[in-house]
Amino acid sequence: MLQEMEEKTRYEENPDFITGEKPFICSQTEKSQHEVSSEKRAKKTSARSLFSCQQCGKSFKQKENLKVHTRIHTGEKPFSCQQCGKSFTQKVSLTFHMKVHTGETPYSCQQCGNRFTEKRSLEIHSRIHSGEKPFSCRECGRRFIRREDLKSHARVHSGEKPHTCPQCGKSFTEKGNLSTHMRIHTGEKPFVCVECGGSFRSKANFNCHMKKHS
Repeated sequence: MLQEMEEKTRYEENPDFITGEKPFICSQTEKSQHEVSSEKRAKKTSARSLFSCQQCGKSFKQKENLKVHTRIHTGEKPFSCQQCGKSFTQKVSLTFHMKVHTGETPYSCQQCGNRFTEKRSLEIHSRIHSGEKPFSCRECGRRFIRREDLKSHARVHSGEKPHTCPQCGKSFTEKGNLSTHMRIHTGEKPFVCVECGGSFRSKANFNCHMKKHS
């Protein structure tokens, strides 16, 4: 019994021990098949993470993907819309954006008829009807339809306010709130009441005002 256990241990460490089979040796390098396979796996692993971001450490298989990723850190947006001047980090993002100007909305919701420029936008919208909320907050358990909504919500717990006003230095958790705040400095009031001509900086204030007319 003890001998069998010893032989089993030796077999696990070296399968050729029991069978007596001699391992394949490469005539060119004098390396065993096991050594050659290990080197191939190591090379594949190295290739998979060959291109790493110096800013955050994220790795990419292709150099071009790393190049696109680094634009997140540098803020570079080389692809600009000729219609409105909005810029993007990727050409594919510009292509999707152009549908806003062309009016192309090939994806239609079967539930309510709303149309979208991107298939992904339709998929996210469909969750409104299905009630699906796949993104859950680890802190409080609150669930969200979109990953972006969860990311914004998480700042409530972390206290992070990444969007800062260049005029007065006030910071906000969401970019939309900063945009609304900026109208204080610019004087812009884009929401106009058709009933009385009153204008408002935010849609929330506009909606509150409209209730007075209803």
